[in-house]
Amino acid sequence: MANHKSALKRIRANETKRLRNRYQHKSTRTMIKNLRLATDKSIVVDLYKKVSSALDKLAKKNIIHKNKAANQKSKLAKLANKLAA
Repeated sequence: MANHKSALKRIRANETKRLRNRYQHKSTRTMIKNLRLATDKSIVVDLYKKVSSALDKLAKKNIIHKNKAANQKSKLAKLANKLAA
């Protein structure tokens, strides 16, 4: 257990950040799932913009790796273009 006041504060801050990161990551995964299940063209295009933005934010904050975000965006773009065509 931490003995210093600053170490105790750091433990609290880290837990808060962990929960926030977990929530954002899970929300993005749910949005990706909804995008994959969508069939309507307008919904897919709108959802892709939101998912793409969310993935960029996760990568920027180092919650996920930037290459993972790029790979997911690429696959989802292919899916969106296929449905839009």
